Amino acid sequence: MDKGLVIKDLFCHGLNPVSLTVSDGKCVVMHGPSGSGKSLFLRAVADLDANEGQIYFNGEDREKIPAPEWRKRAVYLQSETGWWHDQVGPHFSNLDDVKAVAETFGLSEEIFAWQIRRLSTGEKQRLALAMVLASNPPLLLLDEPTSALDPETTNLVELELKKRLDCGTIILMATHDRDQMSRMASTTLVFRDGRATEEKL
Repeated sequence: MDKGLVIKDLFCHGLNPVSLTVSDGKCVVMHGPSGSGKSLFLRAVADLDANEGQIYFNGEDREKIPAPEWRKRAVYLQSETGWWHDQVGPHFSNLDDVKAVAETFGLSEEIFAWQIRRLSTGEKQRLALAMVLASNPPLLLLDEPTSALDPETTNLVELELKKRLDCGTIILMATHDRDQMSRMASTTLVFRDGRATEEKL
């Protein structure tokens, strides 16, 4: 398969081998108890932790792609966001692009002048997701991207993610929300004790 994502026997400490094939424009949703391996899997795909196995993306072998370049293609959003400047705006190099995405999530432009301490957990989550989406990566690795959001805002985020899917983006997403799983998933991966089982929908 030249297009899409092919994962063969990917594993790391705490995660048994996982194999998966995902076509362009599809969303794989992972669910299972906390600590079951969902985040380990996403981090392994992003090559953030030591791992073994093979990954091919649009026909290219991940091992032949420099790590910084791979992480621009396969962008990982962790469940807890990190902030290092006192103010919101300086966190973003492509501020105008981030503002455009943030607006679709119900965030006004003035938020970029705020101090970080003023942000709610949900605002931080939406800003982090806007930063990820603004770079238009072809592979999104999302760890509980709407866990701090109310149903209305979750719907806004899902609408934007579905637009990305329509454009061919591949999404791997961990969530505890089974309703979200049914709305977003083309395929589900059930994790238990570091083992993943694929379920077709």
